Formats: sequence, C-alpha cells, structure tokens
Amino acid sequence: MGDRELRCVICDRDMMFEVPPCGDGHDDDCPELLCTRCGAAEMLFPLSLRVRRFRGVAPQQRRAA
Repeated sequence: MGDRELRCVICDRDMMFEVPPCGDGHDDDCPELLCTRCGAAEMLFPLSLRVRRFRGVAPQQRRAA
C-alpha cells in the first residue's frame, strides 16, 4: 500500500499518510496509516454489511385496542 494522500482531520487538509512499522505482520498491507505532519492515525479496513431477509410472512404491525 505504501504512502498515500488522505484528508487529515487534525491538520484539516490533505496530507501524506505512511504505513507505520506493523507488529502484526501486515507489512505494507497494514490497515493503519499515520499522518506525516501530526501523527494522527487513520484506520482503513473493509466494511462488511449483513442484510437480514425475512422469509415467509412479514411481521404485522400491532394495533391499539
């Protein structure tokens, strides 16, 4: 992945971010990046969503008596 330019929320501008030394063995694929100016950390990771599907009859809304 290497260095990349991202918006830093601390510096409030586009800054270069670099991959820090990773102790988890990710090397250049580490999801953590550091701003080269202020040192703010940015985490990059894929977002996975789960969609719940109802099978059969949909639940009915309750009615007041």
